[in-house]
Amino acid sequence: MVQKLKESSNKILQDINQGKIFLMDAATGTFLQNNGLEAGGCPELMNIESPEIISKMAHNYFSSGSDIVLTNTFGGSYYRLKHYGLEDKVIEINKLAAEIAKNASKDYENKYVFGSIGPTGEFIEPLGNVSESEMYDCLYNQMLGLYEGGVDGFVIETQIATEETLLALKVAKENFNILKIVSLVYDKGPKGYFTMFGLSPKQSIQMFFDSGADIVGTNCGNGSERMIEIMQEFRAETKKPILVQANAGIPIIKKNDIIYPESPEFMMEQYKKLIDLGVSIIGGCCGTTEKHIFEFSKIVRSHNESI
Repeated sequence: MVQKLKESSNKILQDINQGKIFLMDAATGTFLQNNGLEAGGCPELMNIESPEIISKMAHNYFSSGSDIVLTNTFGGSYYRLKHYGLEDKVIEINKLAAEIAKNASKDYENKYVFGSIGPTGEFIEPLGNVSESEMYDCLYNQMLGLYEGGVDGFVIETQIATEETLLALKVAKENFNILKIVSLVYDKGPKGYFTMFGLSPKQSIQMFFDSGADIVGTNCGNGSERMIEIMQEFRAETKKPILVQANAGIPIIKKNDIIYPESPEFMMEQYKKLIDLGVSIIGGCCGTTEKHIFEFSKIVRSHNESI
């Protein structure tokens, strides 16, 4: 079991414990779709074929105010890459994605890179056809590539399957000495917010902090107003670090275009409330851009200057 955290990971936690808020980046998919990713294309392949675009994305977010940028590896697992015939390039793609973002970070002061680990799209037996050992190896290889590329933490994000999320956290704890963040997706129903597998925010907080996560949070699936409600449930259970990355609202379709309705200015006003609730890391998910990050950076900077 790995014990001592990497220096950069430890520094982030120390700063959070002293009251600092970190600003993450905005949507990866939105940026790539606006910069050449074709419908049905593999975003992670762009790390190999279009590294200049991935570097541009990191620079855009860093220069707009992000303290932390995610790697372009949301679908960088064996099972996701297998859909594109790239399953033999898991470590290569993840390492390269990390290196691109880390190289971009060197042009700025006090910037960090977290490795994005999205759902594999498979389920562990008996719900699915993948054994626990096969899933362990899948998660390990993606994390290994990211770690070798120099990431400062893992974000096990947009998660819905409880067993896969717990296993990913276990893999990270057993093998890598960097920050471990778990971020789940919640849907609002008649009885409140729950993951697809029935976990409430309260249950999630207890489960994943008890299992060794350094930070627990939520991303995707909800606009900024609903994220405030989820954050209130988190804060009723813990004073530990929390992450929130909202979508720019629930998308609507106009003339065959997908429109995210929440403007940077609107989201900034909602994010002020998240800061008041004590969020530790904020950022944007689907539909958000560097314009959102620029607005968020104003309130994050104001908070950090006041502590």
